[in-house]
Amino acid sequence: MSKRTGRRHVAGLTAWDRCAVMGVVNVTPDSFSDGGRWFDTTAAIKHGLDLVAEGADLVDVGGESTRPGATRVDEAEELRRVVPVVRGLASEGVTVSVDTMRASVAERSLAAGAALVNDVSGGLADPRMIPVVADAGAPFVVMHWRGLLAAGNVRGTYDDVVAEVTGELHARVESVLEGGIAPDRVIVDPGLGFSKDAEHDLVLLAHLDRLLGLGHPLLVAASRKRFLGRVLAGPGGSPPPARERDAATAAVSALAAQAGAWAVRVHEVRATADAVRVARAIEGAHARTTPHSGTAPHARDTSDAAAAPHAHNAPHAETEAPAHAEAPTPPEAPAHADAPAPPGTPEPPAAPPNTPARTTPRPAEGTR
Repeated sequence: MSKRTGRRHVAGLTAWDRCAVMGVVNVTPDSFSDGGRWFDTTAAIKHGLDLVAEGADLVDVGGESTRPGATRVDEAEELRRVVPVVRGLASEGVTVSVDTMRASVAERSLAAGAALVNDVSGGLADPRMIPVVADAGAPFVVMHWRGLLAAGNVRGTYDDVVAEVTGELHARVESVLEGGIAPDRVIVDPGLGFSKDAEHDLVLLAHLDRLLGLGHPLLVAASRKRFLGRVLAGPGGSPPPARERDAATAAVSALAAQAGAWAVRVHEVRATADAVRVARAIEGAHARTTPHSGTAPHARDTSDAAAAPHAHNAPHAETEAPAHAEAPTPPEAPAHADAPAPPGTPEPPAAPPNTPARTTPRPAEGTR
């Protein structure tokens, strides 16, 4: 676990020392972002390998679009789309996640080499899902879900989106644990865009610490989603197409990584892989330069100076105080101090020069 962020590891998977990058392979004709591009099995496998070459740590394979208004495919078709791609990637040593709401697809994919199951319903869509995953001992992604989006953004009303999403996820995780999935194999996902509008998504991203408080690794899936389009459009503007939101996706990914997310799920890997590595470097620098005592080190300090405690009102390093600055200030002279002193009275020591007071500046949607 990262001491700074609380990033947790998932049993059965590689313990990456930073936020992992999950690349997306949609074996679908109708996904909102890249539907049809990787519908062929060979093309899908090649795309997954390309994502790994660009920096993906694991690849999420799905055969059914969950965008608003999407029509569900039948079980046989989803199996036909997904299992060969999972098998092909796993045979090349890729860590594969299967994105499905069907227990049968999860079961066959795990048998074909998938390492974890990513179910947008958190096991609610198929009552057999939790037993299948528990029996396999596989990690399981529990996403916040309020039902299928066939009718649009259903049940997207909240009084307090952070409290309600966190509470509902907690309840769902408890159910998953009761079903036999081990606690160290549960991953949570706030479900950005699923029964949420742009403001809900932004507020959840601003409070990832609350989601991390659930005590499980956190997956953030913001890639190319509608809330990014709304932000980029500005007031009264038109949102850019999904494939023109990758820079915004990388920005969100870096912020999620620094907040402590276990992984980010993205379509375009290279920029996000760079972004999370930079976030990890900054996290490492923070850890190296923040002592446990809470006293900030000064880069200019010599070894002698660094050993001395720094008082809050000490002068700046560049304006060194005189050697006698620590001497007690002589008592204030009485009102008649200008009168001559009696003979033989020693002359009082000179007061230290005034040092300027130191001031402290203020610190500067459901789519797959």
